[in-house]
Amino acid sequence: MTKIVLGIGSSHSPLLNSPPEDYPRHAEIDASGRKLIDREGNPRTFGELVAIADPSIADQIKPDVLERRAAACTRHIERLEATIEQAGLDALIVIGDDQHEQYFDDNIPAFLIYGGETILNNPLNMPLEAPQWWRRARSQYHCDEPREYPVDAALARHLVDHLMNNEFDVSFSKRLGREHGEGHAFGFVHQRLMSGTVTPIVPVAINTYFAPNQPRPARCYDFGRAIARAVQHYPGEGRFGVLASGGLSHFTIDEELDRMLLGAFRNKDALALRTLAPNRLNSGTSEVRNWIALAGACEHLETQWQEYEPCYRSLAGTGCGMGFAVWS
Repeated sequence: MTKIVLGIGSSHSPLLNSPPEDYPRHAEIDASGRKLIDREGNPRTFGELVAIADPSIADQIKPDVLERRAAACTRHIERLEATIEQAGLDALIVIGDDQHEQYFDDNIPAFLIYGGETILNNPLNMPLEAPQWWRRARSQYHCDEPREYPVDAALARHLVDHLMNNEFDVSFSKRLGREHGEGHAFGFVHQRLMSGTVTPIVPVAINTYFAPNQPRPARCYDFGRAIARAVQHYPGEGRFGVLASGGLSHFTIDEELDRMLLGAFRNKDALALRTLAPNRLNSGTSEVRNWIALAGACEHLETQWQEYEPCYRSLAGTGCGMGFAVWS
């Protein structure tokens, strides 16, 4: 019998590829006009966020705190990589999002499953004038040379067939249409969580970012449930995992939301996850949808480990709430 035996949740922020001394560089982007929102999803300027932020955030961006949290994140990533390697999976279903890397305004699918035999990771293509710190931040989503990573195409096709028979009209792709190669959500998995042993994946893209067809939280949870049922009906014997790539709250950190979510994952509180207000899931925080789908797929598993690192980088409270978790 085939089954999902492992669930993984991991943030994939560029901060995870950056030494702590580069954090202020990211904060400069926040202050220079990046579109920011408050905890309720309302647009805010950087200055407005500074005005309403907790003054104690100043203690959260001291160099020793940044160094400690960056080191902890590295340890958590190494633990996740070891967990995947030791699980002996036949394939890993990776739920991520696309941020205008493969899918643009001409066609943004709400749910898409990729089923080519391989998926291409292309080298980073950046202007020569791009600063070195930004190259560091982005480089670990990309290979130094073009590389084709294995995809479990048969499982991908089975997922589509089963979902179509069970009220999910998903998009399907057998090739990438853009020279960029696989998006950052999937490149992060290959570069940081499979730097040694490579497990075949099934890339699943949820449109977390772009209105108006962002799946609502309840739909994401049910999508994960449907993926689990599809795996159970896959013929033969197999051990499969599901991984959510992205999140938690950013670019404005919302520790209350992040800790509530981690508690709901741990306690299997489907009601809290399904009824989460969509207005709280905008900007980078929208990637929480990937975790909600993961929770739906892992209802039969137990949370074995969670870690949370609120990696602030400015007085406005910008940064990324880094989440890491294992279900088994």
